[in-house]
Amino acid sequence: MKKLMIAISSLALAAPLLMSTPAMAQTAQQSKMTTCNKDAGEKKGDERKAFMKDCLSSKPAAAPKNAQQNKMTTCNKEAGDKKGDERKAFMSTCLKKDK
Repeated sequence: MKKLMIAISSLALAAPLLMSTPAMAQTAQQSKMTTCNKDAGEKKGDERKAFMKDCLSSKPAAAPKNAQQNKMTTCNKEAGDKKGDERKAFMSTCLKKDK
């Protein structure tokens, strides 16, 4: 019985420490809220509400395509209706070109 009480006490003391780790990391929404609050600055009332609503509902900008992605898109368009080995050979040479 004594061992059971010690185990329960230990678990009760360790539980808040185990549960606090994920709570420490900010979620994407929390990060967005922090950023929007900074950007809102000294706005008050309805102006602040409107700004925060717009800021929090906006989607992040799409990441720009890198050179390889642009090259792949261009080569895919140029490949057109080629199939099989012909397409594979074309894509290989096209992607190796310096543009």
